[in-house]
Amino acid sequence: MATLAALIEFPADDTERALRFWRGLLDVDLAERGAGEGAGWVADAGGVRVGVHERGRGPGDTGSLSYFPVPDMTSALRKVEDLGGAIVHPGEHWSICRDSEGTPFALEQR
Repeated sequence: MATLAALIEFPADDTERALRFWRGLLDVDLAERGAGEGAGWVADAGGVRVGVHERGRGPGDTGSLSYFPVPDMTSALRKVEDLGGAIVHPGEHWSICRDSEGTPFALEQR
């Protein structure tokens, strides 16, 4: 598994305000996601994708959520559980998990 985040996702109560903030701070153009990419906006910021989406009720909606790239989702999810973590929302391409201390994070199959 890679050690660098592939995507850091920021939930927002006011998406226009959040977009203005992250576009201004990172000097990137967060563009609306395409089909199959989920809702919200995303940009490449120096090799790490940064995303903004409307805040909801899920585990990635209370704070920022880091996505880590994995080559095989099934193996990665097995490893999460073997190491004492938990799978919150398994998915084919993206999965939300919690580490051994309860902190949410996500995996993205690449």
